[in-house]
Amino acid sequence: MAKVNLQDVRKVYPNGHEALVPCSFDIPDGELVVLVGPSGCGKSTLLRMIAGLEEITEGQLTIGDRVVNHVDPADRNIAMVFQNYALYPHMTVAQNMGYGLKNRGLPKPEIDQKVRDAADMLDLTEYLNRRPNQLSGGQRQRVAMGRAIVRSPDLFLFDEPLSNLDAKLRNQMRIEIRALQRRFNTTSVYVTHDQVEAMTMADRIIVLNKGQIEQIGTPSQIYGSPASTFVASFMGAPPMNLLSGSVGDGVQIDGGIAVSGPSPQGHTGPVTIGIRPEDVEPSEAGVLPFEVSIIEELGAQRLLHGEIGGQSFSVAVPKDQNAETGTMKLALKPGAVHFFHNENGRRI
Repeated sequence: MAKVNLQDVRKVYPNGHEALVPCSFDIPDGELVVLVGPSGCGKSTLLRMIAGLEEITEGQLTIGDRVVNHVDPADRNIAMVFQNYALYPHMTVAQNMGYGLKNRGLPKPEIDQKVRDAADMLDLTEYLNRRPNQLSGGQRQRVAMGRAIVRSPDLFLFDEPLSNLDAKLRNQMRIEIRALQRRFNTTSVYVTHDQVEAMTMADRIIVLNKGQIEQIGTPSQIYGSPASTFVASFMGAPPMNLLSGSVGDGVQIDGGIAVSGPSPQGHTGPVTIGIRPEDVEPSEAGVLPFEVSIIEELGAQRLLHGEIGGQSFSVAVPKDQNAETGTMKLALKPGAVHFFHNENGRRI
């Protein structure tokens, strides 16, 4: 195991593009941290810097007790799992899994034992003599994970490893990866653009946007107390509703719609009001007039899409909740309302 520390780490390419503004954070021993954000936000660049595949422009990267800014990737004792598997097509599963150990000069009996142990954990024993083109996508990803496991690294790095799999297989594989990480208790950094993967797998999440960190926290902290409108809209399926409004003598959504509940202390004037779709419910005693235009059936729940005061709004209701298009009233659940600055989108 190894802790990871980044101190004011920055990445600027020769053309002047700043891919990552100076960022600092710690990853304790055994923690699984997920870097999440949209395409181009800098998450893969950050992972590749930790791996040693991208040079660090400024700052300091420490793995364990060693500064590794100028340490070759092969000497960092890390293992990386890519989205494209990176398997050798002419080698068997066993040969692919043991290739790195062979290059390090380990005795063949030791390599064989490590490969068999990893194959047993990953349900690959019966496939050890097959080649990658004889395997399914999920099996190939297990081989890539097995190749990483046999090395007993200090640090696992995952670069969107499930993006090439179908939805059912992604669900299965993320559970398996999380279970393996807990079993080995190896410090891990996992990159994804899928907020569901981030929420279900992470001990902590680092949300990135345009090369900078928007928020670091546990999944419940990220979801329950988003630090900005970006985090609020990116983390959640469906995302948080964001409405223009104001605070002063109470809270109002634009259009003169009063919102019950406390207003932010020490702030008056225009704000962005955030409300999660599951934090409201249809009620005759409700104060929010909701015009429903579309009903989306998702099996376990229904999503009602429409408008409040001319602004887009969505509501999540249980599957047995009667719903139809037209006007209904919504009641707010306790703690449903979040407030953000209009100027910079930060949480108030």
